Parts: sequence; structure tokens; C-alpha cells
Amino acid sequence: MAEAPPQIFSAERRKAARRRMFTLQTRKADSARFVLDDMVEDMAERLAFVRHDPEHSLLIGDHGRELARLLPGGLAAQADILGESPIDLEAPFPNGGFDFIGVLGLLDTVNDLPGALIHLRQALAPGGLVIAMFPGAGSLPALRRAIYAAEPDRPAARMHPLVDTRAAAQLLQRAGWKDPVVDSHDLPVRYSSLDRLVDDLRDQGLGNVLASPAPSLTKAGLERARRAFLDQADEDGRVTETFSILTLSGRRSLAGT
Repeated sequence: MAEAPPQIFSAERRKAARRRMFTLQTRKADSARFVLDDMVEDMAERLAFVRHDPEHSLLIGDHGRELARLLPGGLAAQADILGESPIDLEAPFPNGGFDFIGVLGLLDTVNDLPGALIHLRQALAPGGLVIAMFPGAGSLPALRRAIYAAEPDRPAARMHPLVDTRAAAQLLQRAGWKDPVVDSHDLPVRYSSLDRLVDDLRDQGLGNVLASPAPSLTKAGLERARRAFLDQADEDGRVTETFSILTLSGRRSLAGT
């Protein structure tokens, strides 16, 4: 019997973060959405470059249908974790035969990433294409330094472990993807305060969904974190934070394996 993967993330907390994000995106006029916008634009450009004209597509995480509007060809299915029949990325999909599956976010907080990659491949039609994007290793270095400074003697786990390009490439091969490609690009964003960065993370469903969340920072710890964050500011008083977006792409073989 295969050993169950460690439960690093909480599925319920992940769903709650997505619900909160959806509420903020629809009700808050200035809600941040730059990470999703970047992924949508990049994915649409990649689809145009490979000249893949899908007729039966599944989009996961495209809650505002931004990618659906840019997708070439017909769109026979659209799904999101908030839908009436939410897809569990760590279980076999209820249907398949898709010639394109696009995943925006979400894969960075699943407990069984190898299993999720296998289920994505199996949901494709022979020759079908998957493109998945999510924040990867190298993201949020300024925030990580600030959080460490908040409690240097006994740091608690407050941020997610992240996948790097090398590990992702190995996982794609392990999951049996054909023509696997892994790359990443950095999205820099400038901030004048730690609090604004935290707000932007919440707006975009990028907050902590660890299965064992750490206790809240004390007031003194929070002030140390704020100071440590601003200590990284440039001469304009702003800190450049980085979101490193990891992209995984590959196909199911023409033989359907």
C-alpha cells in the first residue's frame, strides 16, 4: 500500500481562502489581482505560441473567466474550486477527454502534488495539453526575512514550502507527462508597508493555509516584522517584493498513456 502524503496543507482552509478571495474580488473595488492577471496573460500567450486550438477545455482557478474570454476555439467546460461541483485536484477527475486544461494557482497548496499531476494527465484526451501556473520557490523573500526577524529565537512555520523548477521537472517526469517543460519568471511589486503586502496576499487567496497554523504574532513581534520589512526599502522608501511564478506544461501521449 502506498504511503499517504504528509498533510502539510488544510483543504478546508484552502477553500475558505478561495471563498474569501472571491468575495473580496467581487465586492472590493481596489482588490489586488495582479498575480492572477499575470498568469492569465502569460497562459494566453503560451497557447497562442504553441498554436493549440482547444475545443474541449477545462479551466481551473479562472473564477472571473478572464482566461476563458481569451481562449481560442470553443470552450466546452469551465470549472473552479468554488463551483457547484468543485474539483478535488488530489483525486481522479469526474470526467475527462479534455484537449486543454489550464490551472491558475491552487497546485502550490495541495498535499499530493505528484498525484494531482497524474490526475491532470489522465483527464486529458490523447495529445491534450496542460499548462499549470502557481507561485514557486523564490517568492516573497522580503516577507520571509521580515517574518524571521519578528521572532528570531523561536521562528514558527508561517509561510508555505514552495516548489522549485528542478523539483517540478522531476515531478512531471514521475507523473508520466510527455514533452514536459518547467520554467519560471519573476513578478516584482513595490510596497511602502508590510500591511499592504499582507492585504494583497489575502485579496488573492495567497495567505497561509497550513494544516497546523502558527499562533498569531504578538504585538511586539508584528512591530519587529514591520520594521524589518521597511529596513529593506530603497531610497524611495519602498520595498520590492518578488512573486516567482512557476509554469508547468506537458501533454498526454497520443497513445493515451
